[in-house]
Amino acid sequence: MMLLMLFVEQILAILVVGFGFWMSTHNDECRRSLTIPVMGLGGVIFLMSLAGFVGAWKNISCLLWTYLIMLFVVLVAIMVFTVLAFIITNTGTGHAVPGSRYKEYRLQDYSSWFVKQLNDTDKWTHLRSCLVKSDDCNSLSKRYKTLKQYKLAELTPIESGCCRPPAECGYPALNASNFDLSYHPVSTNVDCKLYKNDRFLRCYDCNSCKAGVAQYMKTEWRVVAIFNVILFIILSFVYFVGCCARRHAGGSDSKVPRR
Repeated sequence: MMLLMLFVEQILAILVVGFGFWMSTHNDECRRSLTIPVMGLGGVIFLMSLAGFVGAWKNISCLLWTYLIMLFVVLVAIMVFTVLAFIITNTGTGHAVPGSRYKEYRLQDYSSWFVKQLNDTDKWTHLRSCLVKSDDCNSLSKRYKTLKQYKLAELTPIESGCCRPPAECGYPALNASNFDLSYHPVSTNVDCKLYKNDRFLRCYDCNSCKAGVAQYMKTEWRVVAIFNVILFIILSFVYFVGCCARRHAGGSDSKVPRR
């Protein structure tokens, strides 16, 4: 039974690595904050289960105990991360834009941890350079030929926050990529003055852009948190079986008559 569960755990570890790889292929380099940690977790679980498998197969007690201790540490780490992930992703949501299907996002709506990370100058400089290189904003006018198509589009949080000025600024849209900035902004929002039609500027320095990234991070963290809940349940069952097996083995050893 123990060998079977350890084999299942190895398969699970491969699936975790695969999940991390899937995340990396569906995001560009700007948005891979959790890819390496997820793949690293899968690697640790695989090596850990391999040690336990060898220990159970060869009946090496020290390897089995090492495996159980490491598994306990991993379970605690997963639980702590998952709880924190649900806490920091519990706030922040999109706000409807009249006459449009997309939503806008406000940085102050998100957790202080997200805000602190995004307001870090070095981190945002790196993220900003990635966003400028990406096609998130540059491809909008190619995808949406008319203003009607643009207003009916379901823009991603990053497209909504980084590629256009907030709706409250009152700038009329010329097309999906440019706005008429000759109008005096009707809002005191600082993002209104920061937005430029230049493809290298856009609203990349706006709080709305940081809010769009925060919404993306929130979604990514929530997906990983749900995945971790499933992983925690499965690994907890494996840990329970392992502890029962060690207890049974210890009881059997104590009953062997001494000569």
